[in-house]
Amino acid sequence: MPTHPESSVLISEVGPRDGLQSVARTMATADKLRWITALYAAGLREIEVCSFVPAKHLPQMADAAEVVAHALSLPGLTVMALVPNRRGAEAALAAGVHKLTMPVSASAAHSLANVRKTREEMIAEVRAISDLRRAIAPQVRLEAGISTAFGCTLQGLVPEDEVIWLAAQCIAAGADESGLSDTVGYANPAQVRRLFRRLRAEIGEHAGAAHMHNTRGLGLANCLAAYDEGVRTFDASLGGLGGCPYAPGASGNVVTEDLVFMFEAMGVSTGVDLGQLLAARAPLQAGLPGEPIYGMTPEAGLPKGFVQGGAHV
Repeated sequence: MPTHPESSVLISEVGPRDGLQSVARTMATADKLRWITALYAAGLREIEVCSFVPAKHLPQMADAAEVVAHALSLPGLTVMALVPNRRGAEAALAAGVHKLTMPVSASAAHSLANVRKTREEMIAEVRAISDLRRAIAPQVRLEAGISTAFGCTLQGLVPEDEVIWLAAQCIAAGADESGLSDTVGYANPAQVRRLFRRLRAEIGEHAGAAHMHNTRGLGLANCLAAYDEGVRTFDASLGGLGGCPYAPGASGNVVTEDLVFMFEAMGVSTGVDLGQLLAARAPLQAGLPGEPIYGMTPEAGLPKGFVQGGAHV
């Protein structure tokens, strides 16, 4: 897990990948680039910009290399891409990404539906990708995100022992970090505290991000529970865009705007300018006109007298 002071967190924006792959329409490349630039201008310094998958499966990501090239031009930005297999990792490394993220499902049923591989086969895939990047781009980081860590719409209950075992296996296979994802919005704060406590006890500094969904309205509560357990990196999506196309009923990533507001209101620095972040909704809406986006903070506005970073917003 990246080290951040107790008074700060890293918000990892996943909208350009997780959000866009979950909507039916394809955002034009020029619109994607404008949106990513606006997210960067708001102060976001880690953005998952795309996934490297066959265009026939996800036409929304057909321009992945072009999007990465643009993101690499933004100084100080950690450019991430999701890769489901070695072939995707080869393409992502060739494009020059700084960090690879791999979805490794704790649910056996979801693993087969999402990547057409068993969990054991995905551990082997983590090892193959780790070996690949070590050979040709050792500076690139590798994260194995444990999806459906808190439950699965296909399988139901996912045993906690299996979640922790899988994360440990991914680290043993060469991943730098492994976080927990509430892919289908089943998690509750008590469960989040328990699992992240166990994760940190098992893999220590390799424990990674919390990736929460707001499907049942508990996204922020679950993020706060993870924060209380020492998590300092949080995935979120502008406007709450996204979900999982292979998990029925799994709507709604945590809204970046609401998550940033929560932490900033608590006095926890995110490095993100809320005014600029709210402005980044405009290029998103321009690129996907009519697409529903969410967020309580954008609708309600900032409270009177709210101060961020010592200055009125």
